[in-house]
Amino acid sequence: MAELPSKVYLNSHPICLEIRGPSRYADENHRTWLHLVMKRGGDLQVQLCQVDYPSEHNALTTSPLTSRTMPSWWTLHLGSQYMDSMGRFWRIMHHVKVDGVEEIILELMENS
Repeated sequence: MAELPSKVYLNSHPICLEIRGPSRYADENHRTWLHLVMKRGGDLQVQLCQVDYPSEHNALTTSPLTSRTMPSWWTLHLGSQYMDSMGRFWRIMHHVKVDGVEEIILELMENS
């Protein structure tokens, strides 16, 4: 019989996420997060997945495309949303850990 995936909802979020390369951010604990931009019903969302990534590859190397399309950082604001380097606010849609892998989905808030 197949085992069901282990899924835990988290309410302790990274305090800050800073860009470390194309599609990569690092949090205050030097953990690497990969991002994927999504559109859901006209809303802009970003999926961040925490992955093991060798620390020697975390040097700051941004590409012009990443610099224009994604913020250079996010900071936790009021515990339930993030403010980015462009002054926009992002709602935390969910933060889960499934089979040991953390995932956060952020949604750009209207009027941001």
